[in-house]
Amino acid sequence: MEFEEVIETRRSVHEYTDEDIDDETLEAIFEQARYAPSGYNLQPWEFLVLRDEESKAKLQEVAGGQEHVGSAAASVVVLGSKDPEAHADRVLDDWLDKGYLPNEDVRDAIRENVEGMAEMPESERRVWTTRSTSLVAMSLMYAAWNQGVASCPLEGFDAEALTETFDIDDEYEPVMLVTLGYAPEETDDIENDRKLRRSVDEIVHYESFAP
Repeated sequence: MEFEEVIETRRSVHEYTDEDIDDETLEAIFEQARYAPSGYNLQPWEFLVLRDEESKAKLQEVAGGQEHVGSAAASVVVLGSKDPEAHADRVLDDWLDKGYLPNEDVRDAIRENVEGMAEMPESERRVWTTRSTSLVAMSLMYAAWNQGVASCPLEGFDAEALTETFDIDDEYEPVMLVTLGYAPEETDDIENDRKLRRSVDEIVHYESFAP
């Protein structure tokens, strides 16, 4: 699809066909999604992809029984690492090798900033990882639609039950669920007029904030 078409035609879809998403298509979706930006390019995200019926049923239970969690071809748990240092050395060494940084002293100074982030209270690290990981979640949905795969983001789930059910380490914050699947040819989610979007004039403020 052209970029404008991806942006303007993507919808949150709650109904899916029984068609599976093949490995090649899923790989293509995540290949594109991974180019999302993040603070210091630290890429704190991980994805738990659930495709078998038993796993999806467990996820549906911790997501308040929402039907599309179980009926989607794949349900994705989007996780954010609460450890800013997890990939810092690889990322900053890459910056240095490719000339994004002038020397090792600058690399080391940025590394100290990341170390300071790692010492923040957990509540602040949760906010940090949620910001960056939300960016990749949106990229995931656009990448999926570019492959003809519909999606829906969900924030209604029991995070504690989710981490216990799937044995996810405390280091990771469950940021969002995203269902993936093929929409029926005729579905209200896509066929109906687009739901209200506030106008540019209403949401954009120049120089001063005046809601």
